[in-house]
Amino acid sequence: MKRYLFEINFIGKNYHGWQIQKNAVTVQETINKSITNMLQFKDKLDVVGCGRTDKGVHAEKFFFHVDLPEIKDENKFIYRLNNILPSDISVNRCISVDNEFHARFSAVSRTYQYRIIHQKNPFLNDFSTYIGYDLDFELMNICAQKITKYRDFKSFTKVHNGINNFICNITDAFWFKDENQLIFSIKANRFLRNMVRAIVGTIILVGRHKINIDQFCQIIESKDRSNAGPSVSAKGLFLTNVEYHL
Repeated sequence: MKRYLFEINFIGKNYHGWQIQKNAVTVQETINKSITNMLQFKDKLDVVGCGRTDKGVHAEKFFFHVDLPEIKDENKFIYRLNNILPSDISVNRCISVDNEFHARFSAVSRTYQYRIIHQKNPFLNDFSTYIGYDLDFELMNICAQKITKYRDFKSFTKVHNGINNFICNITDAFWFKDENQLIFSIKANRFLRNMVRAIVGTIILVGRHKINIDQFCQIIESKDRSNAGPSVSAKGLFLTNVEYHL
């Protein structure tokens, strides 16, 4: 058996995130079944993703590794797999890697984007969040810069059993405008559950002048999720990049 790293992208609308769950359709389960059926495997496959996207979150670039018999023609394998997978999941690349490589733990960084539109657009409805009120772009970018000064982001995640590490190294965070979209980009070594959506929801409060920048920083320092703003909708969130040292 050899280990292969696959690059995929998917629309998250019809899935309850990446990870396999009982009584729910997930991306991991769909890929697992597709490869198993294609290769007529009787043994259970262990498809390991680079992270866990939440329900409804999209991925422009996502990776998983899996141990398979040697693939002699990678392009043919990808073509066959894409014909089996549903139209909202696409396999783009297949790379042979060392058996010690791990899609999740070998990742150096991950980048997410959150996309907002100010004018309703049915073509973007499933891929952005529509906000009709004005937002202070400059203040929101100051907040983004402040984020990189912190490491503990307990205020922006759902605290549940077994999770006691809230440290993330955020190396880049900023807002930019792209045609009719307002986009938040954030890059870090790791992210906590619901973290990006909670950060965006809280920054929006600053953008609406409901809280100021000092209060935003106090929310981070409080390490209390109840002090932060509401999480924004999942449909505007994209995993856009994962970096490895290959």
